[in-house]
Amino acid sequence: MKKVLGLALGILTAIGGFLDIGDLVTNAVVGSRFGLSLAWVVVVGVIGICLFAEMSGRVAAVSGRATFEIIRERLSPRMAFANLSASFLINLLTLTAEVGGIALALQLASDVAPRLWIPVAALAVWLVVWRVKFQVLENVTGLVGLTLVVFAVALFLLAPDWSRLAQDALAPSVPTGEHPLTYWYYAIALFGAAMTPYEVFFFSSGAVEEKWSVKDLGQERLNVLVGFPFGGLLSLAIAGCATVVLLPAGIEVTSLSEVVGPVALAGGKLALAVVIVGIVAATFGAALETALSGGYTVAQFFGWSWGKFRRPVQAARFHLVVIISLLVAVGVLMTGVDPVKVTEYSVVFSAIALPLTYLPILIIANDPQYMGEHVNGRFTNGAGMVYLVIIVVASVAAIPLMLLTGAGA
Repeated sequence: MKKVLGLALGILTAIGGFLDIGDLVTNAVVGSRFGLSLAWVVVVGVIGICLFAEMSGRVAAVSGRATFEIIRERLSPRMAFANLSASFLINLLTLTAEVGGIALALQLASDVAPRLWIPVAALAVWLVVWRVKFQVLENVTGLVGLTLVVFAVALFLLAPDWSRLAQDALAPSVPTGEHPLTYWYYAIALFGAAMTPYEVFFFSSGAVEEKWSVKDLGQERLNVLVGFPFGGLLSLAIAGCATVVLLPAGIEVTSLSEVVGPVALAGGKLALAVVIVGIVAATFGAALETALSGGYTVAQFFGWSWGKFRRPVQAARFHLVVIISLLVAVGVLMTGVDPVKVTEYSVVFSAIALPLTYLPILIIANDPQYMGEHVNGRFTNGAGMVYLVIIVVASVAAIPLMLLTGAGA
């Protein structure tokens, strides 16, 4: 049972990373417009995040320090500050979207306007960060988020033409009526969503919170190899449901109601209730991740005390960053901005910051001063270099594609 609960960090990171409000909607949009012809991007993203999350977690387990602490020490403060600036701003955009996502999910359950739920959602996130132990936080949120498996169940209940779905996924092509540039714009958006920087920083800091050491390397790898692929499979299930129900009907996805529509069609009110619980858990988990990740990165860069393993009074500046981030998120959302759009933009902008995040991790994972005998092997380094090339290409292409396609319109 202890080992099973030990997977909660990986499950929470995967659900928060793959299935935040933006990913829930983006996967449904992709399925409703492109079918499963972009499934290969999810696979590429899962492999990439597994590769670098494993490095980041291994660095924390071996050195006993979070990755961002070492980045500033091992590399120049200027490069570390550039990394901090980019990742924190993207993290703040994502946090804003997640708080809004909680409000949208609660609207589905209560029919109360999202704006009334926004301060409630932010307050709940702050209370959990402030009062709840890290292990309880990850176990409860991660395990409740497992209810999103209802998307996979719904896909089977819909009884699709599996051979057609397999053909779309294994022989991808740009669908008739869609422009190739739009196809590649959504490819980069999905890739950026899978490789969002806060995931590795949260995973690394979570390893320190849980006091992982060299003896926990097996657990660390198990978390990565179970948690992230699980999140990827659920992403494919969401896209699959949209492909089966929304694509033939020509239904455009503009809100959560279209996202959950195929689940309600397949399983009725019970399935709808379960999926709403799962969405609340996923968006709440993602809000916790991003709120904590913002505090982690800023505190680790400046050398402040941080973490939930310390009493709040002992890590006051860390908690202050979390509070300010939540207040900014609420302020932005109360202007009436669409949280789904905020996340879609944050996912694309995150693609720009990917090289600043993953190159330092690759460097540190090869430094014997911190890693000793646990430095990367040849295969890991080879795969890491391949992904750095992909990351740079995605980073360079993201903004031009967003401008040329009108953000995928």
